Amino acid sequence: MTLLRRFFVVAFWAALIFAFVMAVLPKPPALPGAPGDKVQHIIAFVVLTGLARLAYPRARTLTLLLAFALFGALIELTQMLPALGRTAALDDWIADVAATIVVLALLDPARHLLARRKRSAPEHMVDEPAQVSEAG
Repeated sequence: MTLLRRFFVVAFWAALIFAFVMAVLPKPPALPGAPGDKVQHIIAFVVLTGLARLAYPRARTLTLLLAFALFGALIELTQMLPALGRTAALDDWIADVAATIVVLALLDPARHLLARRKRSAPEHMVDEPAQVSEAG
């Protein structure tokens, strides 16, 4: 695993934990600009999905979609606990899933295009800088 990919793996898991904690805090801190609840959900799942795709580039699209749908459901179910003083909402979960679908729909074609391009490129273009031949 490359250093950059390790960075994305750590960033993904840190963001996932942060998102969950912020979602279940009884009184989460106010964010700059005071974005609405749906905007916060969308931002969180856009970032999480993007980081997941970078951290786990070989993960299947459906696997990521299901994982984030379940994560969003876990958040909403946890918010039903009376001790938290939060409320669950189906439309929050829909915003989570919609954000995930949009990000995957945008990133996956680019990912496939880059993979195809890498496979079809001559080996010297992928692994080594091009060598200039000398005419003599």
